Formats: sequence, structure tokens, C-alpha cells
Amino acid sequence: MENQPNNPDRRHAMACLGWIGTGMLWTVAAGIPRTLGAIGSAAAATPDAGSFTFLQMSDSHIGFKAGPYQDVTGTLQEAVTLARSLPYQPALVLHTGDISNLAKPAQFDTADQINAGLRLPIHHVPGEHDMLDPGKELYLARYGRNTKGDGWYSFDDHGVHFIGLSNVMHQGPDHQWLLGADQLAWLADDLRAVSSSTPVVVFAHVPLWSIYPQWGWGTADGPAAIALLRRFGSVTLLNGHIHQIVQKVEGNIQFHTARSTAFPQPQPGTAPRPGPMLAMPAGEVGHHLGITTATSTFTSGRLAVTDTVLPS
Repeated sequence: MENQPNNPDRRHAMACLGWIGTGMLWTVAAGIPRTLGAIGSAAAATPDAGSFTFLQMSDSHIGFKAGPYQDVTGTLQEAVTLARSLPYQPALVLHTGDISNLAKPAQFDTADQINAGLRLPIHHVPGEHDMLDPGKELYLARYGRNTKGDGWYSFDDHGVHFIGLSNVMHQGPDHQWLLGADQLAWLADDLRAVSSSTPVVVFAHVPLWSIYPQWGWGTADGPAAIALLRRFGSVTLLNGHIHQIVQKVEGNIQFHTARSTAFPQPQPGTAPRPGPMLAMPAGEVGHHLGITTATSTFTSGRLAVTDTVLPS
């Protein structure tokens, strides 16, 4: 399914499930996201002067091997190569979790070695697979040195306020993921000093909105975080975890999930449980994997998001 136009001015929600595409190209114009077009597409727009581009990668699952997904290191390398071939280079990378499959040091090492080929600053948030080691210490020791709590933090770049959240460490009695009271209190405090006219990009592993709670595809206290963000003129929420594209727009808030670079998962409710889609010819795998890029400008328009597939 092709990306549909994102119009942040409309008040009703728009949802779109997408399978084809590897990358998402975001541009912020006047602090609002807009789509440039597919990476590598002849129709893809060029960012305006004064804009900057950032890249989202997610769910590399280094160490996974099953069915047609025998080379997740190779598909991650393809994603890096694709990103390096862009006609304009991103300024930074947001990685929305599940770097590894089993939180093994060697898996993190392999991912870091491949991602170093991007030659860009990488900002991480944890996925639940990154927290499978006893004591849940390896991810935070490697990627969380300047973060708070379970790995949350914020930073500013090119006039955009970026917020990385951690929602894979705690679950409620219904097994839904949680941000937790401490993180929500930190978020409220962090946002107090941010002007309502500042574009805000929030990135986390599990979607903050409820996509399919039966499969753990949502954050139970996500609405409390979203309520704190509603006063801002432009908010973009980027997530991983579900290995497919789902988009929604509510007022000035855009929600967008990312494809994996390792394997796709079924659309909500179309299988008994979430997990790798094993009944897939190996030659079609690349069409279901991807990365996301985004570009931000401050002249006109809105943040641009583009998804593109890996080579088959």
C-alpha cells in the first residue's frame, strides 16, 4: 500500500497499514512533518534549503535465524548501504530498539560494527529483546550511559526537541507495557521548558498508542504521555516493535511505526500470535523490510516521512 498524504490539520484519525518500503524520509517544515516520497524513488522530493534529515532504524534482531530469515546481518548491511546512497545524508539516526535478538554481547558488537558504516550519530532506545540478559545490564551499560532511569532522555538538534522513551522494562497485570510513574514525571518536567512552537519528535520501541493490545502492541499508560504532548504545534511519535507500517494522525500529533530490518510480522489479528512470518519465499523478504528517514525544514509544509524496501 502506498503512503497516503499526512495532513496534520485534520481532526479525524487516519490509519494505514503498509508493507512495501525500507525507509522513511521525514522533513519538518515550519515545525510540521511532511512526506517527501520513497527513498530512491524518482518522485521523491528534495528537502528545502535549511532543512535537515534524520533516519529511523528498528528491530535489527541480530542473532535471529529461522525460516527465510537466515541473514539478518546481511539485511541490516543492505539497509545501511541504502541509507548511505541517499542523495542527501541524514544528520542523525534514531534506533527504536531490538538491536539484538537475545541481548548477547556478540550480537550488540555485530550491530554496532555494521551501523558504524552509517558514519552518523546514533541515538538508541531499548527494545524488549535488548533486555533479556540476567540483570538487564548490557544494553544500559553500552547505550544508556547518559540516560535516566531505564534509558530515557532528551536532546535538541536543528530546533527539534527529541525525546527517547523506554517502555519495555515494566508491564501491568494485563501484561501491557508501561512507561511508569517515574518516567512520566520526568517527561512532564522535561517538557516544561520547551516552547509549544517547538517541533517535538518522540521515539520509543513499543507504540505509545493502542494498536493491538492482545499482542502487546501498545503502552497502557501511553495516553498520559500523549496528553502532555498535545499543547505542542507539531509532535511526531516514532516506534518499532510491530515490524510494519501503521500511521495515524490526531490533530497535530502524527503516529508512525517502522518496519524491521530483520523480518515482518503479520497484520494485527490475522494470525494466532505475533512473530516472524515464516511462510514467505526467501526472494520476497526484502519487500517487507526497511528503514525510515525524515527531513525537517522550517519554512513551509510539514515533517516528511518516506518508507522504502530493501532489495529482494
